[in-house]
Amino acid sequence: MNAPQTAAQAMAAAAARLRAAGVPDPARDARVLLAHAARIEASRVTLIAPEDLDPDVAERYEQLISLRAIRVPVSHLVGEREFYGRRFKVSSDVLDPRPETECLIEAALAEPFSRVLDLGLGSGCILVTLLAEQPKATGLGVDLSEAACLQASANAVLHRVEPRADVRQSDWFAQVEGQFDLIVSNPPYIALDEMEGLSAEVRGHEPEMALTDGADGLSAYRAISQQVAEYLAPGGRVLLEIGPTQGAQVAEMLRTAGLVDVRVLPDLDGRDRVVFGRNCGENTA
Repeated sequence: MNAPQTAAQAMAAAAARLRAAGVPDPARDARVLLAHAARIEASRVTLIAPEDLDPDVAERYEQLISLRAIRVPVSHLVGEREFYGRRFKVSSDVLDPRPETECLIEAALAEPFSRVLDLGLGSGCILVTLLAEQPKATGLGVDLSEAACLQASANAVLHRVEPRADVRQSDWFAQVEGQFDLIVSNPPYIALDEMEGLSAEVRGHEPEMALTDGADGLSAYRAISQQVAEYLAPGGRVLLEIGPTQGAQVAEMLRTAGLVDVRVLPDLDGRDRVVFGRNCGENTA
C-alpha cells in the first residue's frame, strides 16, 4: 500500500506528470484540480498543503490528473469556466468562454441597449453577461444545438437573468422575429484547413460545429450579414467576434449590407477581434 502523500507532494507529482505530457502551465492545473478534488476554493490549497491527502481525495485527484494528461480541458473536468468575473457551467457541448471574447462585451456595454440578440449563443456567456450587466435589458439567444440551448438556459438560471432571457433552437435568424438595438455573435470562424493547428484540448474536446464552418471560416458572417439589417432597430449596433485575419472581409460584408460606421476593434493583444457596424437612422431604444 502506498504511503500517504501530503497535498504538496501530490501536487508536485501531478505537475511533473502534466509537464511530461506537454500540458501548458502544469503547476496551475495541478493546483486547480487538487482544489476541485478536495472540494475547496483554489485559494485554500496552500492551507492544506502540509496535510496528508484523504484517500478519497487522492483517488479523485488521480482520476482528474489522468484525464488532464490526455488533454481533457480543465474546464470540462471542473465543469465551469470564469468569464467577465462570473463562473459559467460548461461541457463538451459548448465552446469554452475565452478571455478575448470579453472585448466584445466591453464594446457592447459602451452604449446602452434594451433588447439584445445573441446568434449562436453556446454556453450563453455573452447573452447572460450582457443581461447581468444591463439589468433592465431583455434578450434572445439562438443556437442550432439543442444541447447548447440547455446549457445556456442553465447559466441564465445560475446568474438569475432567466426571466429576461429567451433561448431558442434556431439556424441563425430562422426563429427570430422583431428588432433589436444590439446584435452580437461569436460564430464558428476557424477555416477547415486551420483545424489541425488547434490545441489537442480544443480539437478533441470542443464541439466542431462551434469552431469551424467546414469551409473558409466566413460562412457564418455571410449568413448573418445578409439578414442582419432587417433585425436591427434604427441606430442599432452589431458586434461580431472574428479571427484575427478576417477583419477586412467581414467589415466589407457589413458595409455591403448597408451598415454604417463599420470598423474593426482590437483585443488586448492588439489583434483584430470584433467587427462593429451600425444601422443608419436614429436610435429609438
